[in-house]
Amino acid sequence: MANSSHETHENQQIEENYNFWQKFCLRCHQPDSTPSLEPFWWRKVFPFPLFPTFRQSAQKICIIIFFFLMWGILYAQLGSTVIGINSELLSMTLLVIAAYLIGWIWMKVTTLPALIAMLLTGIIFQNLHLVQMTVTCRQLNQDLRKIALVIILMRAGLGLNADILRKHYIAVLQLGLLPWLVECIAIAVTSHYLLYLPWIWAFLLGSMIASVSPAVVVPCLFRLREVGYGVSKGIPTLLLAAASIDDSISVAVFAIILNAMFSPGSTTFNIIKGPLSIIAGIVLGGLWGALISVIPERGDVYLVPLRFLALFLGGLFALFMSSYIEWSGAGPLAIVSSGFVAAYFWEKQGWPINKNPVSNTFRILWIFFEPILFAFTGAQVTLSALDPRVISSGVICLLSCLALRVIATFFVSFGCGLNNKEKLFIGLTWMAKATVQAALGPAALDLVNIGKTAGASKVEETEYAKVILAISVLSVIISAPAYLYLIREIITHKKTLEALFRYNIQRAPNKLQVVEIADSGLKDTVVTNL
Repeated sequence: MANSSHETHENQQIEENYNFWQKFCLRCHQPDSTPSLEPFWWRKVFPFPLFPTFRQSAQKICIIIFFFLMWGILYAQLGSTVIGINSELLSMTLLVIAAYLIGWIWMKVTTLPALIAMLLTGIIFQNLHLVQMTVTCRQLNQDLRKIALVIILMRAGLGLNADILRKHYIAVLQLGLLPWLVECIAIAVTSHYLLYLPWIWAFLLGSMIASVSPAVVVPCLFRLREVGYGVSKGIPTLLLAAASIDDSISVAVFAIILNAMFSPGSTTFNIIKGPLSIIAGIVLGGLWGALISVIPERGDVYLVPLRFLALFLGGLFALFMSSYIEWSGAGPLAIVSSGFVAAYFWEKQGWPINKNPVSNTFRILWIFFEPILFAFTGAQVTLSALDPRVISSGVICLLSCLALRVIATFFVSFGCGLNNKEKLFIGLTWMAKATVQAALGPAALDLVNIGKTAGASKVEETEYAKVILAISVLSVIISAPAYLYLIREIITHKKTLEALFRYNIQRAPNKLQVVEIADSGLKDTVVTNL
């Protein structure tokens, strides 16, 4: 503890000797957390902190090379006329690379999630006419978003803890379903009267917007858990489980409504098919997860890649096949349930929940697909085509419904053993939107563009779909920064911070560990990183 305090003081003295530009660069270029095997000449040519460390530079270069390799493979297969130097696929590749780099810089400088900058990068590229999407590229865009959705849902399933669900299933359902239902209905009602969406389109929008974003919420909860906040009551773990339930229901209900709108079958059959698809998805996904726990055999030298491929390819099959047979609600729930059941049996075999090699592989894969998802979603927004009335009414709709969700969460938390401050914190946690909105926002527009109809004219349906896309983008831009700002203000407030750490020391299971963390300067690290 004394050594860490000395190192912190020493680092502060070193930083005081830096000029303004070096201090600014230090926000982007942090030292490596473990010893680095960088070449002897690296620091001479690229001095720190003006340039990132060798490890950080090598990681970014690898990601960029991967994107170019993907383009090169398509170039070799499809020819220069389709994806040549002046083609749209190359411009899309450059868009993703730019989104990745700008997002990384944005996150380091502002401490806000990189996904916001990635989304804005896509909007800028589209409105500066730096990227154009034809029918072929729209289909590729749609498929890549589905792959990203599989990763999102699989990570949600792998992060579910069966013990928490068993012990606190009432609290998880209260926090995961009731606030979602309140916001879904509120969004539907306000969008119907303010944005003039038909009721079915309004509930489609509500089912999507009501989802919580794990990409924004989870890092914050992990950092708070590191310093012991709420550990004694299991608040971070409880919220992670509730967020996974929230996302699963949101995606499933959205898929059911979308399928019912655009399916040519009878209305009665589509209504019956909704609950059946939910049951089928949960059962079939659970069976697949149980099978993966048995094969491959636990002693197999290729155990990790085989388990990863089984989950990933199974998830892709579930999503694409359920869409193909028009049982779209089954796919998302099959993905979540397969990840949950597999993780449950893997834990009994010695792999901890959400910290096993397969979970880590999906986390790494998300680093690759995050800029693809948000950049491509932003690239579908044309600012000149947006109605100012839609934007202003959309902002009013979102802010009022976010406030209503915070209030609803506060009241539905009664009976969960939480005090008023903890209820308010959970209510604020449920504000963040990002991943699900980016993945599902363009879905209705994709179907309209390929000629499918929900019963109205194509002009009207195109307008409704564009409104849904615009509101989904607005929800990310408004809610994610607002959530992080409010959480940061709560934690960095002097009295709140003192009460927070006093609460941890008094009630956390391992008092000595929490005292050491608070004394070692990690408290400041958590505050600045939020």
